[in-house]
Amino acid sequence: MSVFAWPARVYWEDTDAGGIVYYANYLRFLERARTEWLRSLGHSQRALVEEQGVVFTVVSLEADYRRPARLDDELMITCEPRVEGAASVRFGQRIFRGTGEPDSERLLLQASVRVACLDAQTLKPKRLPEFLLRSTIERAPPRGRSSRSQVE
Repeated sequence: MSVFAWPARVYWEDTDAGGIVYYANYLRFLERARTEWLRSLGHSQRALVEEQGVVFTVVSLEADYRRPARLDDELMITCEPRVEGAASVRFGQRIFRGTGEPDSERLLLQASVRVACLDAQTLKPKRLPEFLLRSTIERAPPRGRSSRSQVE
């Protein structure tokens, strides 16, 4: 699967008093990009609950903050999903300043986010929907190896 990229802009509500994005708000950008990736496959969170009886939840997250984003910055948030087991997906995600080709000079944040698929009623692990398995062709490397991609 190719890298999914979603553009965003930094607003007042995203920043602290100094006009710098508050650290926890980067997680909002990551979440929105994963949701838009799902939409790009033709599925909404609501439809998955109603039609397939599944919800997704973040079960682990590691983030490396490289540079600050500032008020009015244009951002590009990427998602690289990889199936990791029968009921989870690990997303390699990055946030870049600007909308051009990603490069290490514009990298603001790099994260690894593991998301579990749960039964919407019981909240117990449930097999990933077939469309997700088809769309995330690559599988995560075995545990112990890094699944985070590096910016060249």
